[in-house]
Amino acid sequence: MDTGIVIPLARTGAHAGLPLPQHMTADAAGVDLVAAVDAPVTLAPTERALVPTGIAVAVPAGYEAQVRPRSGLALRHGITVLNAPGTVDADYRGEIMVLLVNLGTDPFVIRRGDRIAQMIVAPVTRFVWREVPALPATPRGAGGFGHTGTGRSADGGAHHD
Repeated sequence: MDTGIVIPLARTGAHAGLPLPQHMTADAAGVDLVAAVDAPVTLAPTERALVPTGIAVAVPAGYEAQVRPRSGLALRHGITVLNAPGTVDADYRGEIMVLLVNLGTDPFVIRRGDRIAQMIVAPVTRFVWREVPALPATPRGAGGFGHTGTGRSADGGAHHD
């Protein structure tokens, strides 16, 4: 069985007694990150908090770790990762912190060991800019936010996506 890339992980003192992140099923893309808080943290509606996970990782060069929301928390409570996806660069060695926000209507309590986010590891594609006087044309052109779902083309005629 292919176990994938090896990522060194160090626990901070705050992570003592908590489970290490692990894939919960054979085909799970991510691992759950847990809250390494000493006392419960209550997020009021619209409030945000930087929640420690108690772990630091050494992501190999050519990869990044992405911190993403947990769909169940988002659906049931409106809890999400504010800067989703948060990026853990290959050269970062500090503790992974999760910036959570409560977009729900009720206060939400985060307790020690609660699964608060998920993390995946993905390859990074490096790129370089090549400045040009103009970009090649496309049927979409400069149509922006919501443009492809409006049902109208830029000139006001019918448009099918």
